[in-house]
Amino acid sequence: MKRARSSEIFLGGRARARRRLAPLLAAAAFAYLVFVSVKLSGLGSWEDSAAIPRPETAASRGELLQRDALERAPRGRRAAGGGAAVTGYGRITGEILRRHEALGGGSRRRWGLRGNFSELERMAAEAWALGARAWEEASAFSGDVDAIVSGDGAAVECPASLELGGGGEGETAAFLPCGLAVGSAVTVVATPREAVAEYVEALERSGSGNGTVMVAQFAVELRGLRASEGEDPPRILHLNPRLRGDWSRRPVLEMNTCFRMQWGKAQRCDGTPSKDDDHVDGFPKCEKWERRDMADSKETKTSSWFNRFIGRAKKPEMTWPYPFLEGKMFVLTIQAGVEGYHINVGGRHVASFPHRMGFTLEDATGLAVTGGIDVHSVYATSLPKAHPSFSLQNVLEMSDKWKARPVPEEPIQLFIGILSATNHFAERMAIRKTWMQFPAIQLGNVVARFFVALSHRKEINAALKKEAEYFGDVVILPFIDRYELVVLKTVAICQYGVQNVTAEYIMKCDDDTFVRLDVVLQQVSTFNRTLPLYLGNLNLLHRPLRSGKWAVTFEEWPELVYPPYANGPGYVISINIARDIVSRHAIQSLRLFKMEDVSMGMWVEDYNTTTITAPVQYIHSWKFCQYGCVDNYFTAHYQSPRQMLCLWDKLSLGRAQCCNYR
Repeated sequence: MKRARSSEIFLGGRARARRRLAPLLAAAAFAYLVFVSVKLSGLGSWEDSAAIPRPETAASRGELLQRDALERAPRGRRAAGGGAAVTGYGRITGEILRRHEALGGGSRRRWGLRGNFSELERMAAEAWALGARAWEEASAFSGDVDAIVSGDGAAVECPASLELGGGGEGETAAFLPCGLAVGSAVTVVATPREAVAEYVEALERSGSGNGTVMVAQFAVELRGLRASEGEDPPRILHLNPRLRGDWSRRPVLEMNTCFRMQWGKAQRCDGTPSKDDDHVDGFPKCEKWERRDMADSKETKTSSWFNRFIGRAKKPEMTWPYPFLEGKMFVLTIQAGVEGYHINVGGRHVASFPHRMGFTLEDATGLAVTGGIDVHSVYATSLPKAHPSFSLQNVLEMSDKWKARPVPEEPIQLFIGILSATNHFAERMAIRKTWMQFPAIQLGNVVARFFVALSHRKEINAALKKEAEYFGDVVILPFIDRYELVVLKTVAICQYGVQNVTAEYIMKCDDDTFVRLDVVLQQVSTFNRTLPLYLGNLNLLHRPLRSGKWAVTFEEWPELVYPPYANGPGYVISINIARDIVSRHAIQSLRLFKMEDVSMGMWVEDYNTTTITAPVQYIHSWKFCQYGCVDNYFTAHYQSPRQMLCLWDKLSLGRAQCCNYR
């Protein structure tokens, strides 16, 4: 009875404590709601960013970066004391920019009046001079342009295997002239070097010692051909063993791809096995190996006795260490499969990497081994003897049905400029067979043209000249193609759209971009036609990289952030913006920057700051897909010629779905 009495006292005390805490909790919740409402009062209401804008009222347009079409306030910034958003932007975007400026992030300015671009100008002048000479050589070329083959232009039969010795310093490279095929294998015999000390500034800033870390790593890469000078070759497979780990502090095996200097999402194997359904050609993406931070749970004596009693045999399990050790020789084999690449070390499978969008097996025309490693020998076997893209006749289909219509004299709704590289014959042919067959282009309401600079190889330029003369849809720019000079192609697109056609809007895209032209035209016609338009997948307050291989120096870009800009694979501007770009370029007051999409954002911001007419409508949509494809896309990026044909076939069946296969 005594214990029961004490229990009653305890329970009664808890009830009284709850009654006393209830008002305190209610007061705390009320105070939190007041705090949240005050903090978010300046942001207005969030609208559906994916909704299709409706033309009835300005409030019905559902894009976060859209300009207020009905706003007629004076240009520039409103009074800071009033706390109002920056004029010309939607409520949320304007509020973000206002807060950024209040924190000292800089005021809106004319971007075109700042910066030192002597290096870019010097590079452009050199490219124009070399381009003039290259065009003369291409015009005088009398050889056979129907057999564009290996690097020296001579027709050769590709070897079925090759062998390369090691022993040299620096990068070890091998040329695979016809790429790979299913069943091809590349074997590397090498020894990882001992770890060396490297300084990492981020570690020192974080307080983790003096920033020095011991690093032991190397990379084995399957590479493709670079599209232009100054651009790194694409990494079709980047295999990076990190023997002493990285931020994870344990050995890892990282695999990735890099296409047009944009890295994909890395696949990391750290000793944890893949799930049962995560396989490539039947092999797991990551095999299991021993890890010091993970100990397998041991069987208890009771469960062990019970399993023996019922006759359940214990399944033997082999455990392996991390496949690479400093100073210990290894034999690494990369084998090409139907679904991906399979990595074996010492005859044991350790990882598999699926094929990614933008590449085919025949694109892997080079092998490179770099980093802290001593290469003894390299072998490649079961190689294809012919490359399907080496013969121009196998790529270009010389048929009248693929020829472009002449430029119409009457006004058109949209002009599309497609950036392309000199040797991208297959990419251009795929576009001619697919989205350039939309009725809007065939009926003359839309005009599309490829903008291509020249190569150092005269036979490639001669083939390009023949292609342009036959199809009538290639605009040849007489300068040597370089990655840093892509911005000149964008200027040329604006010049063509202003001077050669009478277009209401101009669209820029790449030759690996698939455009659903019908929905793009529908989107363009949705917005107010009396206001300037900038439509695409917009970026806000992006900061330039100040370190690393692709760093932007303060001389190249002195500002802290980039202006709002649309991603380069596909965006639309109205003709009045293009006219402003062309006119300022003619009087040499147009600022040129090596990143063409940032340059366009800078030019649009410059136009919007100085014009005395209506503000620009900034329209954002993530369906202008930057990294591949999404269902119901407006544009799909990184699409191979095979995927272009697949997307077109699906559209003909009424399905705007992706083709995520190689």
